[in-house]
Amino acid sequence: MGRKLFGTDGIRGVANADLSPELAYKLGFTIGRFLADGQAHPRFVIGRDTRRSGTMLQAALVAGITAAGGDALLAGVVPTPAVAFLIPDLKANGGVMITASHNPPEYNGLKVFSREGFKLPDELEERIEEALASDPPLQGRPTGTGVGREHDIADAVERYLAHDIEQVLAKTGAGATGADRPFAGLRIAIDCGHGASGQTTPAAFERLGAAVVALNTDYSGDDINVKCGSTHLEPLIELVCSGDFDLGLAHDGDADRLLAVDETGAEIDGDQIMALVARDLKARGELKGDTVVATVMSNLGFVRAMEAEGIEVRQAQVGDRYVLECMLAEGFILGGEQSGHIIFLEHNTTGDGLLSALMLAQIVAHEQGREHEPRPLSELVGAVMQRYPQVMVNVPVADKTAVADNAAVKAEVAVIEAELGERGRVLLRASGTEPLVRVMVEAAEEDQARAAVDRLVEVVKSEQC
Repeated sequence: MGRKLFGTDGIRGVANADLSPELAYKLGFTIGRFLADGQAHPRFVIGRDTRRSGTMLQAALVAGITAAGGDALLAGVVPTPAVAFLIPDLKANGGVMITASHNPPEYNGLKVFSREGFKLPDELEERIEEALASDPPLQGRPTGTGVGREHDIADAVERYLAHDIEQVLAKTGAGATGADRPFAGLRIAIDCGHGASGQTTPAAFERLGAAVVALNTDYSGDDINVKCGSTHLEPLIELVCSGDFDLGLAHDGDADRLLAVDETGAEIDGDQIMALVARDLKARGELKGDTVVATVMSNLGFVRAMEAEGIEVRQAQVGDRYVLECMLAEGFILGGEQSGHIIFLEHNTTGDGLLSALMLAQIVAHEQGREHEPRPLSELVGAVMQRYPQVMVNVPVADKTAVADNAAVKAEVAVIEAELGERGRVLLRASGTEPLVRVMVEAAEEDQARAAVDRLVEVVKSEQC
């Protein structure tokens, strides 16, 4: 196929161009064989977000799965974590979420999950890529009753909602009805980004007793993530600042990530959410190993905050799949990314924007239940973590893999790191989905970070990387 298909989060590209129905068909056929485990009519859960191209790719994917003898279980429009949950819940062999997450509407993607609901390891993705490089064989295909079928999962949304709501009820010890609803009294603003969370997150909070005002729950197929949701917080900030809200919540298109704003309209990123949750879990004696897994992109302020709380931070490479690998290898239960992917491994196998929102809200609700001087979210965040100024610039490059090894770039990085000492850091990272290198600097002062980024960007550009 001439290019690596799987990036940091599945296969992704412009729908009907880079990501074609033919490719979706081949992927369906391939996983129908690779993940069957010798089972007749293996079953695969398929979900999608709200993009126009979703039904086109779903049809091709279903054709491939059924041609390989598998059954396709259609969940419809659901968040990515719903697919990850439904696969083991329905004892399926695997599944695919059709989504390009936070990317613009013309993009789409295919996220593949194992029978346990985990994203596939690199080695299996490489084997699948090799198989995709050739046409599926005509010989040996099933015929007659060996051909697979598609089935609708009529209660897909309800199964997922009930599961996530149950986790909060267990943590708060509250009932889901009457005055015992744990979020009674909370006033919450939600921006669903014209994406898959439109029928899940507002419903979950309403069932738990919160007063909800939700934005962008509708969709046309062409407006997902457009000037809304977690990629554009301005509409949510405006709403929160216009009313008496305790917090605001924003999802990306497939709702596997969460960003928030406090009652003043200030942004709360994944690091800050994890800091609050990690401290809460440790106080309850529930944070295994007193450790949280983050990535190399996590803010230095997060690391320092966790050190102050007696919590160790393990840093994986960027991508929630690598966070998950570390968590699984060492038995940790909490991990995530600054971008808002947060994994609660005891409750789901991938980042879950709804569960993250519920866990954050229960901390706010608990604080409001205090008899004396309950603190708003802004004070809770400020008490646990102070962000270091972080400046990042995306630099278009011809060969993103060559930048880190360029002698001039390495020399400039060394100079900047010496200037910053322990009060800052430098990170160069190739984008997993675009021909870009992300140049990031943290420092005690924003002006210092910005000046350092500008210097390094000029070196990258001048080297024609």
